[in-house]
Amino acid sequence: MSVRLTPRGTRGTKMFSSIPAWLLPVFRAGNVGFYRLLGRRMRTPGRGLLLLTTTGARTGKRRQTTLGWFADEPARADAWLIVASASGSAAHPAWYVNLAHHSRDAIIDVGGREVAVEAASLDGLERERAWARIVAAAPGYAKYALQTDREIPVVRLTRTKV
Repeated sequence: MSVRLTPRGTRGTKMFSSIPAWLLPVFRAGNVGFYRLLGRRMRTPGRGLLLLTTTGARTGKRRQTTLGWFADEPARADAWLIVASASGSAAHPAWYVNLAHHSRDAIIDVGGREVAVEAASLDGLERERAWARIVAAAPGYAKYALQTDREIPVVRLTRTKV
C-alpha cells in the first residue's frame, strides 16, 4: 500500500488567494480547534469529518488537517476514503504530499477515537467507482474536477494492525 504522487496540474483555482499568507496558520489551527471542541458533531454537507495527522514531507513535523470522509465500498468499519481536491487547485494539498512520503505514518481522529492508518491511492476502475460514489454524495467535487486538469486523487485510509 502506498500513495502515488500524481502529476500536478497546469490550471486550477487559487486556494485561499484572498487570505493573507500570515493568516493561513491561524485558519488551519482554528479548524483543528473546532474539530477538537465539537468532534463528531462537526459535519460538512452530508458527511462527517476526521482529523488527519501526517508527518511533513520536508520538515518531518507532525501536521493536522480536518477533512470530509466517505465510506469505503463495501462498507467497512476499518477504512475511510478522503479526496485530495484542494478545491480544484492545480497543486495537491500538503497533506496528500505528506502521505505520499509517509503513507504508513498517519493517524486519524474520527468519531472521538484515534486510529493509526495506512494510506493507499485508488487507481483505475477502483478509483472511478469510488469517484462516482463521492460525486453522488457530494456534487461539489465534480466542479473541482472541472476547474483543474490534474486527476484528483482518492486515498483509502485503512486501520493498521497494532
